[in-house]
This record gives sequence, C-alpha cells and structure tokens, in this order.
Amino acid sequence: MRTLLLTGPGGTGRTTLAAATALHAAREGTRTLLLTTDRADTLGAALGTSTGPAPRTVAPNLTAWRPDPADDFRADLTALQDRVSGALDLVGASRLDPEELTPLPGAEELALLRALRDAALSEAHDLLVVDLPPAPQALALLALPEELRRYLRRLLPPERQAARALRPVLGRLAGVPLPAEWLYESAARWDVELAATEAVVADRDTVVRLVAEPGPAGADAVRIARLGLALRGLRTDLLVANRVLPETGHDTWLAGPVAQQRKTLAEWHESYDVRLVAHLGRDPRGTDDLQALAVPGAPTDAPPVAWPVTDRIADDGVLVWHIPLPGAERDDLDLVRRGDELVVTAGPFRRIVPLPSALRRCTVEGAALRDGELRIRFAPDPRLWPRTR
Repeated sequence: MRTLLLTGPGGTGRTTLAAATALHAAREGTRTLLLTTDRADTLGAALGTSTGPAPRTVAPNLTAWRPDPADDFRADLTALQDRVSGALDLVGASRLDPEELTPLPGAEELALLRALRDAALSEAHDLLVVDLPPAPQALALLALPEELRRYLRRLLPPERQAARALRPVLGRLAGVPLPAEWLYESAARWDVELAATEAVVADRDTVVRLVAEPGPAGADAVRIARLGLALRGLRTDLLVANRVLPETGHDTWLAGPVAQQRKTLAEWHESYDVRLVAHLGRDPRGTDDLQALAVPGAPTDAPPVAWPVTDRIADDGVLVWHIPLPGAERDDLDLVRRGDELVVTAGPFRRIVPLPSALRRCTVEGAALRDGELRIRFAPDPRLWPRTR
C-alpha cells in the first residue's frame, strides 16, 4: 500500500484537499482509505457525510475513517490495570471504571499513529491518504515513534532482561525493588508496536505532501515545515498551493492579495514542485465541489532522503557527513556529540541520530552550512582508526 500524508499550516484547507485527493484517486479506480482524527469532523463536512470510529464507505472505492481516541484510551488503560492488578491490590488502590475515563492530552496523537499503522498493514486498500494535524503538531507526531523507542531503550534496556532469573536476588542485595516482569513485557510490546509505526512512516512508499496558501505567512510556514521534514529524513513529493486567486485588474480590491500570491508562487517554483488549486469562491462542500478541485492524485515517486558520508581522507584528512537541511539558517543550527550519537538542532526542531559506524571512530572537526546542506567534518581518531601501512 502507498501512503500519502498531508499537512501544512492550519486553516489552509488541508483537510479539504485530503478529501479531494482521496476522492480523485478513488474515481480513478484506486481502493482508497481516508484517515483523520479531527474531533470536529471537518472531513465529514467536506465530504458531505459524517465520519466516525467505524470505517465507512462514502463513495465507490473510497472509505473514510475517523478513530475515536477516547475508545482507544479506555481500552489501553483498562488493559494496563488488568496487567498490574496484583500491584494495585497490594497498595489498596481502586481501579478506574472504563465509563469514568476521559482521554488525556496526547491520546489523539497516539490513536492516529495506531490507526496509521493498522491501515498501512491492511491489504484491503491500495492507497492510504492521511489528514495529519497542522504542520507543527504533525512533525511532532511523526517523530513520536522514534523518540518513544529511544526513551524505552534508555529506561528499560532490553539486555537487562537477560538477568531476569537473578532479579529477585539482585533486588534483595540492592535493597530496592527491581522492575517487575510485566513492565519489561509491556516495554517489549510497546517497542514492537512503535517499530511497526516507525517503519510505516519511513517506508519508501510513504510520502508527505505539503498544503499551503501562498503568501508571506504561508511561505514562512512551508520553509519551517520543510526543514523539520528534512531533519526527520521524510520524503516529500509536492507543495500544493491552495486557494489561488484568479488574475484581476489593477483597480479591484483583489489586486493586492493577487500580487502577493504571485510573488510567493514565483519563489516557490524556484525551490519546490508546486501544484496550484484555484479558489472556488466558497468553502467546498460535498463530493461535487471536491471533484471540481484540480488536486494532484496519488503520490509521485519522490527520491529517498540520503545522508551520505564522503571519504576525503586522502585529500583533506577527514570524512564529511552530508545532511540536507533546506531552509536552515546558520544562527539556528546547533550540534552536540554524545558518545555514538549526534544531537542536531535546526530551528525549532531537534533530533538525536546515531552516527554511522565509520564516524564513531572519529572526532568532530567542524561543520558548515552550504546550499541548504549541513556538512560535518570528522577526523579519524588515531587511537581507534586502523593504521595504514
């Protein structure tokens, strides 16, 4: 299955274009699943029919699904209480009934990730179109599986499970209780689920499509979103310029907004593969309006994001790691090496990435930002690097 993730600045018609894109693909004969977790059912308003926690066929070859985060949260917490029932009884804690549980902050994001994983692994559809939250929240959401897996590995390292038979003895010797078996089992299960979600996001058949309204605010938002996607190594196929106004005479009140849009579009065409979607003069409602939008269809074959290492030892005595960061600014970049990891900060985004094996035996010599690419120089550490004869 191919997966198309749509995001962009809030209020730019992202959900409407997700619906129009899915409808366009479905009418071409592609079995399409349209996924969102928007509580207000903006997707249903665009389609002209409500959506809900059960997948629903809204047009030939098109199924819409809006999972309920509350249901998932209740099921997860109820299952957790069952697994730790012994500990709860020991301390005299009373259980929470499913009816009194309300989802906590973050439940909606976790529900979307779970639905994304389950839908992508299904064979019932050929294309999955996902209406992601606005760009800042979407970038945090797409980073969540990798970050949570890293936290789990640090807090509950898998190698410690090898000593599970000695855990009671070690607990008595140390004088403190060690994590119970159910905690390690839960961590292992969570790691498998997160790894599956991370694999879907990083899959070669998954691409991100940006939606924005041309203008100064849209240009800034697109630059920042593109930077965040690049730092995560996520591929993008298109930038969809939505609500493009028609050309008008110079004596109308639209002359200013039109000129502003044209200036932004000219800049976008220099850096992005841009598709234009005209303003209908109203908010699209129903499949007829969605069909009138000239949206791009299924995702294009976007090239993979590569972070290559160049061997320049013979010429300059260094290895160079090339990290593409389009839109990055020198003053907003920061690098910190921590053991075999590199902490990269670019604008409002931060990612901790493992060093390639060759660079782990090197020291950082410097870095430079050129043409939207961060180039980090590593010098071989004589104590670790094999000597040449």
